[in-house]
Amino acid sequence: MFENLTDRLSRTLKNISGRGRLTEDNIKDTLREVRMALLEADVALPVVREFVKKVKERAVGQEVSKSLSPGQAFIKIVQTELEASMGEANEKLDLAAQPPAVLLMAGLQGAGKTTSVGKLAKFLKERESKSVLVVSADVYRPAAIKQLETLADDIQVEFFPSSIEQKPIDIATAAIEHAKKQFIDVVIVDTAGRLHVDESMMDEIKDLHQAIDPVETLFVVDAMTGQDAANTAKAFNEALPLTGVILTKADGDARGGAALSIRQITGKPIKFIGMGEKTDALEPFYPDRIASRILGMGDVLSLIEEIEQKVDKDKAAKLAKKVQKGKGFDLEDFREQLVQMKSMGGMMGMMDKLPGMGQLPDSVKDQVNDKLTVQMEAIINSMTPGERARPEIIKGSRKRRIAAGSGTTIQEVNKLLKQFTQMQKMMKKMSGKGGMRKMMGRMQGMMPPGMMKGKPPF
Repeated sequence: MFENLTDRLSRTLKNISGRGRLTEDNIKDTLREVRMALLEADVALPVVREFVKKVKERAVGQEVSKSLSPGQAFIKIVQTELEASMGEANEKLDLAAQPPAVLLMAGLQGAGKTTSVGKLAKFLKERESKSVLVVSADVYRPAAIKQLETLADDIQVEFFPSSIEQKPIDIATAAIEHAKKQFIDVVIVDTAGRLHVDESMMDEIKDLHQAIDPVETLFVVDAMTGQDAANTAKAFNEALPLTGVILTKADGDARGGAALSIRQITGKPIKFIGMGEKTDALEPFYPDRIASRILGMGDVLSLIEEIEQKVDKDKAAKLAKKVQKGKGFDLEDFREQLVQMKSMGGMMGMMDKLPGMGQLPDSVKDQVNDKLTVQMEAIINSMTPGERARPEIIKGSRKRRIAAGSGTTIQEVNKLLKQFTQMQKMMKKMSGKGGMRKMMGRMQGMMPPGMMKGKPPF
């Protein structure tokens, strides 16, 4: 997400460096470029105008702090205004109501609403320790009811059955009554996708809202529709008292116009952002972290949180002990690392959150393509347990069998074995005295200046 905007702003903001003072003349060109970058990212024109105006007001005539270069001072202003336009801080769901707290989901057809219900239920269950019941009031699409039932079964939350013969209000009130009797914390009500111009459908959801009086009314919108997402959210907000927005399919949006426009146009906060199809691909929306990512400074806090949630701590501790005892690092351990990395969005997903990665040349990025990690896992899966434990026995005929089984070539099997050998050597060095400190020092020497300290790479 934001690749185009990050690339354009990174190039633009380099041009402001080297000034002793920020004046109207020396920031005029930079502001013009910032304006163009935002418009190309499909940010709504009124939002762009307001943003550029505020940046200019704060930047012109500002004396540059002794500890910062003018470029960094200007970047800090741009970052602060990006945060302000997106809402400054994450706004959590209001679940303080008498149980069950009722959440109503609204949105257009095809925005990813039913999937978001499943993701949100999983988030509340695992991260907020809530008991959750999901129910579909979409009486126009039998497949939607079945889809939600399948999702509920997958994430192990309670599903309240419904059918197309029932009325949405009857379905929702029966589900809430059931939740009260079962002492369930949260009820999430999925509704039919609708067009905001469809008056009868809008009247239906207004009546449903009035009947169940939810503590949260969340509008689910597709990030890839750009500024149209903000305009649609505004139209829905005029019909329903929305409390927040869930921005879906953000991983497929290289522009980011929706994220930057919604808060300003609707006055409603983006509470969650969907970053993939899997049920755990839903993140709370933090404007400060997103602003940092847009400016190529990474998002280390989100990366740390993701590692905390998704890395199997027992397996990690087991591997650390194994390496420290000098028992070596084998191909099964290597495979486990690839699987863990995949669960965190792959190598590129992790790299996007590291400072300075936007400045890496494409040739370097191509070397860490996620297709390669999938291929490497397939090669290891085609090996026997004995071969994974003792890679040195993998010779000619074994290589041919492994290549055929994984749909790769002998050259690709050789490449994997070479990479594994290099990683094995690195693990051996880490197990020695002061090994980790030495390795971190070596890594710092390999990376762009300032990157390890989280400084902007401008």
